[in-house]
Amino acid sequence: MKILFAGTPAIAAKTLEVLATDPRFSQFEVVAALTREDAPQGRKRILTQSPVATTAESLGIPVIKANRVTAEVEHRIRGIGAEIGVVIAYGVILKLSALELLPLGWFNLHFSKLPKWRGAAPVQRSIIAGDEVTGVTLFKLDEGMDTGPVAGCVETEIYASETSGDLLSRLRTLGDTLLAELLPQIATGRIELLPQATEGASLAPKLDRGQTRLDFSRSAVALEHLVRGANPEPMAHTLVEGNALRVLSARAHPSVDLNTDIGVLSFDGKRVLVQCGRGCLELLTVQPAGKQSMDAAAWSRGLSLPLTLGQE
Repeated sequence: MKILFAGTPAIAAKTLEVLATDPRFSQFEVVAALTREDAPQGRKRILTQSPVATTAESLGIPVIKANRVTAEVEHRIRGIGAEIGVVIAYGVILKLSALELLPLGWFNLHFSKLPKWRGAAPVQRSIIAGDEVTGVTLFKLDEGMDTGPVAGCVETEIYASETSGDLLSRLRTLGDTLLAELLPQIATGRIELLPQATEGASLAPKLDRGQTRLDFSRSAVALEHLVRGANPEPMAHTLVEGNALRVLSARAHPSVDLNTDIGVLSFDGKRVLVQCGRGCLELLTVQPAGKQSMDAAAWSRGLSLPLTLGQE
């Protein structure tokens, strides 16, 4: 059976490689990869193709680059003879005419337990919200935002120290196994697609830097979740004497009160601590502006403590 793969970031590129090379998918052939167009990257804004495009080229798979599936792109898709689409983080909503191009439709691997956390950032939002359980869902695309019928789902707990990068990597591996189980059933018509539940739906829009600035009037637990959820991108951050500071890892101490004002940073001889609205937050790894990441205790030795974080 011929597959059209659609995806853009590195996490999608890894599954593309699995589909093309893993013996579990020997009965399938990836005949093309659909991905977003080249985009400026890095401080020098160098025009760079997507990880999916790079991986596809290395595997000898034809690439279609498109930020919108126009009539011309639909014509190209029609010409490759694919029977089913596998989608992971393509970043483009497909209209009905595109959805009808493939005989078996398009199946999206989504990193949440749908209908919870529909949208672009389900893993980040799940960790930030303090969820204890998440999952990966394979569903058939329709014209809505992650609203199509479900082929299957695998559930997993969220580990206490996991960042969104850690969890996404683990969910991708679970997703590859789910694809290996369900794609043959879809190909032979042996699977029942179930409509998503009508209750419990929530949205997971992309995070921006404004949403990852640390507000120390919140609880230490909430801020630890934010630090984990925003790692590796866009990263939780604050200001130290007017200079930007990224916080890469932190630990909440919910029952510890430093008896200082909120946002005051102090060092107790071993730990770098910040007073929060409830409890205190221990900074573990930080990255000052223009520098490499470092141990928070080593970073704090160059400061005149105590001081208040977050001030311009």
